[in-house]
This record gives sequence, structure tokens and C-alpha cells, in this order.
Amino acid sequence: MDRQQIGKDAEKYAEQFLKERRLKIIARNFSCRLGEIDLIMLDKNTLVFVEVRLRRNRNYGGAARSVTPSKQLKIIKTAQLFLQKNPQYNNNSCRFDVIAYEYDAAPSEPLWYKDAFRI
Repeated sequence: MDRQQIGKDAEKYAEQFLKERRLKIIARNFSCRLGEIDLIMLDKNTLVFVEVRLRRNRNYGGAARSVTPSKQLKIIKTAQLFLQKNPQYNNNSCRFDVIAYEYDAAPSEPLWYKDAFRI
């Protein structure tokens, strides 16, 4: 299976995982010139911007640690643009989550980092 398909599958599994926890999907793969956000969901009244990360091994700190400060900044700027384009969410609080999958021999259970980083 190619790398891009594995990434798409991870996003699909993450969405299902979050739906099972009662989050509602707002958008998938919102992208602009600033960057991309994998999933945008509602957790009750909180708008959640979700970055899905997958790593085949833990040699470089694993999936969650791959969301570097520069990647966080791109996600934040993209989220700000999403909010500008979707003013109906301006009164919602916002949160940035990471869903991380670690791969050894088989896909792991997702690790959900709520409020993983802030503006």
C-alpha cells in the first residue's frame, strides 16, 4: 500500500474514533496556501482542529512529536483562515488535538492528545 493511502486510512480511522466519542465532523482536509488541517470537528460547543500523524517506527520520537512548533504554527494560521471563512463558528471555543498512530508491525490504537498545543 502506498504512503498516501496509508495516511488517508489513518485519517479515516481517526475520524471514526472521534465520532465514537461523540464529536461531529465539520470538514475533512481543509487546505489553503497556508497549510492543511486533517479534520475539523465539534466537541459539544468546542471547535476541534485535528492533526492526524502516523509513523512506521519510533526512531525519531514518534508520531505525536512530529507535530513540530513550525507545523503547529501552520495549523494555527490555517485554523484562523477557516474561522474567517466560516464566521458561524466565531463564538465557539477552539482546541487543537493530535491523533497519533505508532506503527511497529501493525497499526496501533490511536493516541488522542486533547489540547495538544495552543496559540
